[in-house]
Amino acid sequence: MKSTITAIFLIIFGLQSQAQLFDPEHAYTRADTLRGSLRAERTCYDVLTYDLAVKVDIANKAIEGSNTINFKAVSDFQRLQIDLFEELSITKIIFEGKDIQFKREFAAVWVDFPKVIKGGTQGEFTVYYSGHPRIAKMAPWDGGISWNTDEKGNPWVGVSCQGLGASVWWPNKDHLSDEPESMRIAITAPDTLMAVANGNLISTSIPEKGWKTWHWAVTYPINNYNVTMNIGKYVHFEDTYTNVDGSTYSLDYYVLEYNVDKAKKQFEQVKPMLKAYEQYLGAYPFPRDGYALVETPYVGMEHQSAIAYGNGYQTGYSGFDYSGIGLDFDYIIIHETAHEWWGNNVSMKDLADMWIHEGFGTYSEAIYVEALYGNATAMNYINAMKQKVRNDEPIIGDYNVNNEGSGDMYHKGAIFLNSLRTLTNNDQLWWSIIKGIQKDFAQQTVTTEQIERYISRKAGKDFSKEFDQYLRHKDLPKFEYKLTPEAGAVKLEYRWSADVPEFDMPLRYMGADGAWKWLKPTTDWQETSLDLPNIKAFKLDTTHFYFEERMVKK
Repeated sequence: MKSTITAIFLIIFGLQSQAQLFDPEHAYTRADTLRGSLRAERTCYDVLTYDLAVKVDIANKAIEGSNTINFKAVSDFQRLQIDLFEELSITKIIFEGKDIQFKREFAAVWVDFPKVIKGGTQGEFTVYYSGHPRIAKMAPWDGGISWNTDEKGNPWVGVSCQGLGASVWWPNKDHLSDEPESMRIAITAPDTLMAVANGNLISTSIPEKGWKTWHWAVTYPINNYNVTMNIGKYVHFEDTYTNVDGSTYSLDYYVLEYNVDKAKKQFEQVKPMLKAYEQYLGAYPFPRDGYALVETPYVGMEHQSAIAYGNGYQTGYSGFDYSGIGLDFDYIIIHETAHEWWGNNVSMKDLADMWIHEGFGTYSEAIYVEALYGNATAMNYINAMKQKVRNDEPIIGDYNVNNEGSGDMYHKGAIFLNSLRTLTNNDQLWWSIIKGIQKDFAQQTVTTEQIERYISRKAGKDFSKEFDQYLRHKDLPKFEYKLTPEAGAVKLEYRWSADVPEFDMPLRYMGADGAWKWLKPTTDWQETSLDLPNIKAFKLDTTHFYFEERMVKK
């Protein structure tokens, strides 16, 4: 993503949303456009691989390093854009063995080649840089580098940059639409510590006395903000997970040396969770790179194949019952692991669509609950989220300016997906759609429109109005109705009041026989006779739907 119960509540739901509030009054700047848009200087090339090397000077809170960017030209160009925050300086850029020209405009860096790079050709250039990267103020919500010490006074370093951008600590094409096909990460740190990054540890080397380099390799596409480095007095232990089909992948855990016993007990939750996600979402997407949890000085983040874990080996969220219904699992393990499917395997193309990561990720918590505790408990879990929804701004943000939209993407996004499940009215079909998204969009970047069209097509129902109302408008639809007693029945007059013209989402009420019955309200008034003994017996389905209920005088 991210004391007293009141303080914890504010941390979880206030600060988590603070970095994600959508401001319609915001006057976007040239810097916002350069950061968020796909200009010609970005679309002209496609990143194939990154080869990142970083030396971390913990004492001075400084880094220096290089990144070799291997690319394929999509069209002819002589200038391209990369990105690096202004706190960091580029010392040189090398292409074909020679220095080439570059200049900055805010965090955008224009790289000028000495010749036209022809479309269809491949090339590479290396960016050398150094400086004092931004220090995280409240990781992971206000990110950057976290320079901490553990309980024994050992250095403990981590990075978090979701939304902020990976260019806060390394030079890259910092737009979510372009993921490298693979990546190498070399972290050099004091040899008394261990450096952990994404993927698999390939080797270590000793560049000079007192220093050690850990060489990691990622063999799948990875979005930039998921690239991580963690430095600490770590101990590594491992296990193996076996899929239903008999294939296996490694489970790796990197924890502070004095927390090994706690971690071994806490991480027993991993295998049942992976089994649940395999059942409902499909097999783990990155088996070659394995699954890992890395203890961090901040609460958590979904770094691909190296998930940041900082929940203190407690249940809930830092010991707080996040669910509100008394469940005792570790929220960070469950939520951040869900992002391996939602956010890492299927990734947003623009930051405005972050609900694809966070809405589906939060919904996957309920999937986990249903797999382990049953459907009724899962519905209680989903409905407990309603009290945390603000309905303050649209879930989808502004495109092309690196804007995230409302923090409601978490809970309201999950509740919305639960409603789509009910509207699909066929659980077998619904779960095939969820698995289908993971399969058909695997290792791709996507838009809300693609997800919307896919779900509607597979369900055989047009959900475009539901997507518009719940994601592109802030207010809930209002179900307005009037009840009149009749002889042995109840007359219902009803309609939707909504932002979306001709909004017509079906809705259910409880019949006299205890079974759900469907209504098909539109924005026009309708009336029907209900087989109910009296007005008090009328009950709408507020368990599987999220809307405002309004009795009116007509």
